[in-house]
Amino acid sequence: MGQKPPGAYTSFVARYPDLGVAWEHIRAAEGTGPLDVPTQRLLKLAVAMGAMREGAVHSAVRKARSAGVPEESIRQVVALAASVLGMPSTVAVHTWINDVIEP
Repeated sequence: MGQKPPGAYTSFVARYPDLGVAWEHIRAAEGTGPLDVPTQRLLKLAVAMGAMREGAVHSAVRKARSAGVPEESIRQVVALAASVLGMPSTVAVHTWINDVIEP
């Protein structure tokens, strides 16, 4: 995508280069299959939301936007997840998405 990785990731990989290489292999493997990139990005967002990983939600939104995913599609993922996550968690992920979309 051409985005510079966060500093925390860069310093982690500098300290643990073998884990960085392993991570790149995982990243390469995850893209194989019939799903297009925008769909992959929305699914990654949904997984990050379900796991309640704020940093991963931020990253997933940035990457989805870079892949051309419209804001409305990102917001629909919030609505779809609401019945699974419950109201408090849905409000939390909503604010994390807004951190990126409406800084």
